Amino acid sequence: MKAKFLILLSLPALAACASTTATKNTSLPAAPASPLKSVAGLDIVMGKTAGQLTRLFGNPQLDISEPPARKLQFASGACILDAYLYPPENGGDSRVTHIDARRSDGAEVDRVSCVNALRLR
Repeated sequence: MKAKFLILLSLPALAACASTTATKNTSLPAAPASPLKSVAGLDIVMGKTAGQLTRLFGNPQLDISEPPARKLQFASGACILDAYLYPPENGGDSRVTHIDARRSDGAEVDRVSCVNALRLR
């Protein structure tokens, strides 16, 4: 019984001997270049900042920040557009690196058609 008690008492002392200088990698990998950037008709969205999107589509329905990412959602009767923004490697304002488009029932919609529908509203 005494041996168990001595072992329990010595655990904090042993823990103090452990190294607390763990290296933590705080940098996040850069978002890969999106193949959507070269799609005709999406150039007005891809690579744009949140301010530029707001000027183009109006205020977003949703603005969700989960660092380092930010998601802006724009909607019309025709479709819902989710724009994902990430900061560039060299710093500066976050920019759109990917978009998704769907109808309100969840069915997929052509991204270019959705962007055009949102611009017309």
